[in-house]
Amino acid sequence: MNSQTKTTSMTAQRFDLQDLTDILTLQKTAYLRHPLSSAHERIERLSRLKRILIKYQDQFAEAINKDYGNRSISETKIGELLTCLEQIKYYSKHIHQWMKPSKRRIALIHQPAKGWVEYQPLGVVGIIAPWNYPLLLSIGPLICALAAGNHAMIKVSSSSSHFGRVLEVALSEAFPQDLVAVVNGGGAISDAFCHLAFDKMIFTGSTAVGKTVMKAAADNLVPVILELGGKSPVLVHSSMPIQDVAERIAAGKLWNAGQTCVAPDYMFLPKGKTAEFIQHFTAYVNKMYPAFKDNQDYTAIINDKQYSRLQKYLSDAQDKGADIIEIYKEKEDLSGTRKIVPTLLTKVSEDMQIMQEEIFGPLLPILEYDQIDDVIDFINSRPRPLALYYFDFNRARANYVAQRTHSGHFGQNTVITHVAQDDLPFGGVGASGMGKYHGPEGFFSLSHERSVMSNPKLYSLKFILPPFNKPIHKLISKLLLR
Repeated sequence: MNSQTKTTSMTAQRFDLQDLTDILTLQKTAYLRHPLSSAHERIERLSRLKRILIKYQDQFAEAINKDYGNRSISETKIGELLTCLEQIKYYSKHIHQWMKPSKRRIALIHQPAKGWVEYQPLGVVGIIAPWNYPLLLSIGPLICALAAGNHAMIKVSSSSSHFGRVLEVALSEAFPQDLVAVVNGGGAISDAFCHLAFDKMIFTGSTAVGKTVMKAAADNLVPVILELGGKSPVLVHSSMPIQDVAERIAAGKLWNAGQTCVAPDYMFLPKGKTAEFIQHFTAYVNKMYPAFKDNQDYTAIINDKQYSRLQKYLSDAQDKGADIIEIYKEKEDLSGTRKIVPTLLTKVSEDMQIMQEEIFGPLLPILEYDQIDDVIDFINSRPRPLALYYFDFNRARANYVAQRTHSGHFGQNTVITHVAQDDLPFGGVGASGMGKYHGPEGFFSLSHERSVMSNPKLYSLKFILPPFNKPIHKLISKLLLR
């Protein structure tokens, strides 16, 4: 492979294992030739990225649509492209400030030395993007990497093959391969990518695969940011208008047909409120999606494997006593479309698969509660979620719930929208992930915070060197060692 050659057609390059090593070597060599890019250079790179995203926006949206079988073009442009463009604007605005050294205090006995922290690029960042938001979750980390002065290699999910080809062509038009490279392929290519000696790696995907990635990275002591998932709960206070809850849950749960890592996974309603919720939820679903089969706004499940998994969850729940409530105006034959209508489940129990595994689809189990503390205990007994959503207009009660639980994000009266907020960090805790990006955290997590200490000509430490019987030692004992 000629590493300098750019792809000029919509045909993606075929990679082998040696290619990956060659690209990494190419990028590390290029980084060492110019290890500290200026703020101006970084902003210019982001500008190039913005131009190429706008130029290829229709190709990106159509490619993702093909990968899904049907994925709303508007959802892609609003939820993925627009979010990336806003992130570019945000990072370009703040790079100058974040790159400035941070002055630190030097202890009295080391005066008149000076100390500060410099923010160096790490070098080459590996980005492993999932299939559910392939544009946002490849370009979002890339924005952070470029803003911090790094080079980057992006591994696209094999389930996003159409998108991967377009991304490879688009980014090769904007950047040389020694700065940004896109890698397509699955199987051995995916495994080899995880084992490369990056300076940091960002993985977005399932907890199970995240463990495999972390083990592979450990071979080269590569630090990782793991953006995982889990079961993000919703808790609704008895004072909350159920109509408001239903509208916001319907919007968040059905965006991308629930194939969102921060989508509401299950919800707790006050006892006796389920029927009212179902009534309002049905009204909002029918308003947004009057039909499903030929509706381009309603996204299909990505592939047969994921579709089959969701159907097994429903069968298991029904066999164990759950009520399955499908939401539609008129029943349609959806065979062959991989579309699943919005579905609510009641009478669910903890032994059901749907209450044990992350759902990642348009299925929503509903439980009822008497005391909020019981729900808090339930949430705390399970792995820490990526998000926890609480519905209540009272801030004091929201603080009570927030302070007694752990989650990557705590949302009050809104779901999933925090992902698109430029100034908020994004990430999990415990089983839902480690490390953060977005916001200032995106810049600093992909920078090396190097401490620097500088001594002038006067070497003050000589006054306290042995022998330890000088007057200065008595003064230190009297003033400092107490």
